[in-house]
Amino acid sequence: MRECATTLAAEMSSAEHQLLIESLVSLAGRRLHLEIGTAAGGTLCAMLGAFPTQDRPRFVVVDPLKYFPNQLETIQRNLREHQLDPEKVEFRAATSAKALPEAERAGDLFDFILVDGCHRIESVMCDLKWGRLLAPGGLICFHDYAPKFPGVKMSVDRLLKKHTNYVIDGHADTLLVVRKTAPSRTPEVDLSDEWYARFWSVSHRVTRKINRWKRAA
Repeated sequence: MRECATTLAAEMSSAEHQLLIESLVSLAGRRLHLEIGTAAGGTLCAMLGAFPTQDRPRFVVVDPLKYFPNQLETIQRNLREHQLDPEKVEFRAATSAKALPEAERAGDLFDFILVDGCHRIESVMCDLKWGRLLAPGGLICFHDYAPKFPGVKMSVDRLLKKHTNYVIDGHADTLLVVRKTAPSRTPEVDLSDEWYARFWSVSHRVTRKINRWKRAA
């Protein structure tokens, strides 16, 4: 079981936490805010708590809610312990890939997205597709953007290289904050990106197996 399931703490450093909150409150818009991957809800509590109750934007959480037993109940308890109403958060118990088409059909538009789900390259590449629902001027944040997590870093670097309307707005430890400055002319993730992720997914799996073998030797 993940440690946060018992501590209920956010899995960010103090510097990451500070940048995240500063970025949140700097946004002028109050459209939907999205967290992809929430663990025990520690970061969710911090984000909600950054706003006065009467000025708090609507938060949506996309997560399969299967990381550890009773994950949803744990998150809800964490929210209540921070004097936050779990009913004010919309939990969508699904993978990022399954939740995205439903969000598109609903016409969802976000001012803020935090990507902190599965770190494997195919999953991160799928998470990047949510950028099409990010309003111009909005922020998308990536946790664990570091060489230690190649799936995250490679996917985000590819996005930034291909789409000049996404620019770095802040960086602290492994939290990268990116601003979408204008509508995208092409999809954030196209077929070439998906094949790129599939190719590197195989390489990363082999590397993980070799590293496990080395540790066991």
